[in-house]
Amino acid sequence: NIIEGYHRQLRKVTKTKTAYPTDDALKKIIYLATVEVAKKWTMPVKDWKKCISQFAIYFGDRLETELAI
Repeated sequence: NIIEGYHRQLRKVTKTKTAYPTDDALKKIIYLATVEVAKKWTMPVKDWKKCISQFAIYFGDRLETELAI
């Protein structure tokens, strides 16, 4: 299962350290782990165009590069 694999990768990263100084520190570690995991993904995200259209409504200014494609 894709989600279980993703969760396993996050557990690997967060398991080594049990306390984080702030919530932002934990968010940053999870973000960096997600970036590393995403490099290994080979299947395209299902319905990505729908996701982008919804994100554009809320975060249009942040998606300029994605919307240009």
